[in-house]
Amino acid sequence: MAKSQVTFNKIEKEKKRLKKREDKQKKKDARKAESKENPQGIQFAYVDYNGNLTDTPPDPSMKVKVEAESIEIGIPKKEHREEEIVPEKQGKVSFFDKSKGFGFIIDSASQEKYFVHISGLIDVIQENDKVTYELERGQKGMNAVRVKKI
Repeated sequence: MAKSQVTFNKIEKEKKRLKKREDKQKKKDARKAESKENPQGIQFAYVDYNGNLTDTPPDPSMKVKVEAESIEIGIPKKEHREEEIVPEKQGKVSFFDKSKGFGFIIDSASQEKYFVHISGLIDVIQENDKVTYELERGQKGMNAVRVKKI
């Protein structure tokens, strides 16, 4: 004869479920009995003008009226300022490969190297040309853009 499909574990889980149901019903009955004994009803908690919980209602004279139009939802929009003029930097083309479409410019003031791509050129450039350019943040650092030959 085959064994029963009901295992010990299944029986224990069912016992736990039944016990939870009984406990829940007991708590429900206890709340009903308490509400019959105490006819005052539900106790309230109020929030005072400082944001603290209290058992006394707030004073209506301290109520402040707020107009709906004065409430800002979200981040206020940035005010438009006149565009900050970024001075064009000057430098010298240290390396430029036309076939690959990129090169490097050395800044004449700080001697830093900046990457330049062919898409950021206004004029055609070659090595050792003096140029003016603006900087823009790229994926791997600062890139020279709007490059013009002097």
